[in-house]
Amino acid sequence: MTEISMVVNGKSVKADVADNTLLVDYIRESLRLTGTHVGCDTSQCGACVVHVDGKAVKSCTMLAASAQGSDVTTIEGLANGDLHPMQAAFKENHGLQCGFCTPGMIMSATDMVARYNASGKELTEEAIRDELEGNICRCTGYHNIVKAIADGASKMTNA
Repeated sequence: MTEISMVVNGKSVKADVADNTLLVDYIRESLRLTGTHVGCDTSQCGACVVHVDGKAVKSCTMLAASAQGSDVTTIEGLANGDLHPMQAAFKENHGLQCGFCTPGMIMSATDMVARYNASGKELTEEAIRDELEGNICRCTGYHNIVKAIADGASKMTNA
């Protein structure tokens, strides 16, 4: 067992976890934050994406102990009262269907926008599609997801 402490969605948490506990399992089972989904357990689908110290991470391949001392944000912590601009964009542009991949898509998208804004690069449709390579949606053709990310990016940039 390893004692870990971190900040999750702005709240300090501390626990003893087995050394092989994945971050996604700690988030879902210990903290009961079930918006982070387990899709493939192999880092292929992106349903488990969270932000660790401001960067998108697939939490199904990260040990909880590796997040010791980190600041973790899940889909539940993205909004502050009202929907986050990216969440609102997904809703407005019907960037979801069954919703299973949506939390990971949104967490990946907000990271993507932050990185592109910081670099000064233009976030084009082609760039969005390339960036989504690690996120799988089995329901849609990605058209509305790409549209939602572009809309969310403009809202985040102008916010």
